[in-house]
Amino acid sequence: MIVFAIESSCDETAAAVVKDQTEVLSSIVSSQIDTHTQFGGVVPEVASRLHVENVSVVIDQAIRQSGLTWDDIDLISVTQGPGLIGCLHVGVQAAKTLSMLYNIPLVGVNHLAGHIYANKLDTTLQFPLLALLVSGGNSELIYMKDENSFDVLGETQDDAIGEAYDKVARVLNLGYPGGPKIDKLAKLGKPIYKLPQPKAQGEYDFSFSGLKSGVLQFVKRMERQNETWTMEDLAASFQETALEEIFSKVRKAIKNHPEVKQMIVGGGVSANSRLREKVQELAAQHPDMDFNVPPMKCCTDNATMIAIAGEIAWNNGRRSDLSLGADAGMEIQ
Repeated sequence: MIVFAIESSCDETAAAVVKDQTEVLSSIVSSQIDTHTQFGGVVPEVASRLHVENVSVVIDQAIRQSGLTWDDIDLISVTQGPGLIGCLHVGVQAAKTLSMLYNIPLVGVNHLAGHIYANKLDTTLQFPLLALLVSGGNSELIYMKDENSFDVLGETQDDAIGEAYDKVARVLNLGYPGGPKIDKLAKLGKPIYKLPQPKAQGEYDFSFSGLKSGVLQFVKRMERQNETWTMEDLAASFQETALEEIFSKVRKAIKNHPEVKQMIVGGGVSANSRLREKVQELAAQHPDMDFNVPPMKCCTDNATMIAIAGEIAWNNGRRSDLSLGADAGMEIQ
């Protein structure tokens, strides 16, 4: 099956053509990051307008790069949600237009499922598995008994981890996006400052709001008391505390689900170097399990993962028509 896919859930306009879930014939991503850096974060209205400007160009480039024509495309897959409603709407409308124009079947898919399936470009998924999704908008721990089964064990109760990174970066005047900047700083520091340990209600749930506030309070307290502190050490302290909040729950899930064969990671924060190190540490502790973090190019939003998600959804009986609408709060199921 050859799938043409569109992704526009946040600040990347992307299109791709993928054959049989593994062969990438084309992948085009138009990033808006330079624009949103000026505002210190993604401005939904600006993002939506940029998607409108870019989507036709990206679609044309993806089909040209693939070397195919629309007659060769078997399915059109598009991110239906979750994400920013205006941004999603642009991609959904473009996909429906292509479906109607070229008479190609259509399927709307979940953005988070795409991040999970991005691992298929790097490894073979082994079920049952645990999927850790960490991004600017989502933080979830999911148990999958097969490729079309999503049991959400835990999720963030407030901020997503990527959002917490961005907010802490703002406190430290590092600019946007905050994740890569804090990661780089943390490598030069040590986690010597005591910050609030996040507390979430559910056994596998996450919380980052208190930690974010703790960083702000730490900075204000140091300034008030005229005490010296280093940004590198604070970045390292925040990062270690935030990641331990996640991996403490991951370790518990692995212990409570001994039948799990594999753990995979997805989402933009999976590009974080310390997170990747902690996955390697887990792998050393569990030599009987397989662990995988997707290639860096597959961590951030792209349409390749939406193409894979589309074929899997289609093979499992999911269908969409021209009544398909964007769903900003779409849950993975």
